[in-house]
Amino acid sequence: MNKEIEKQIGANIRSLRERAGMTQDGLAARLQLAGCDMTRSAIAKIEVGQRHVYPDELILLQRILGASYEEILRIPD
Repeated sequence: MNKEIEKQIGANIRSLRERAGMTQDGLAARLQLAGCDMTRSAIAKIEVGQRHVYPDELILLQRILGASYEEILRIPD
């Protein structure tokens, strides 16, 4: 995967999380309650592009953050 794309998706997730008024801990807790074993540390790594997002995680992030897939995956030209 392209590292710049990973960084941009992570930045999008961070922005959407902040827009939703959630901390990394809060988002991790919501993901865990939904059956996704993701820690705050994993979210931090995703947000800086050090870890990619798996499809099942993407689905839950979209639902929990109340965002569209387009918002999460948006890559500027």
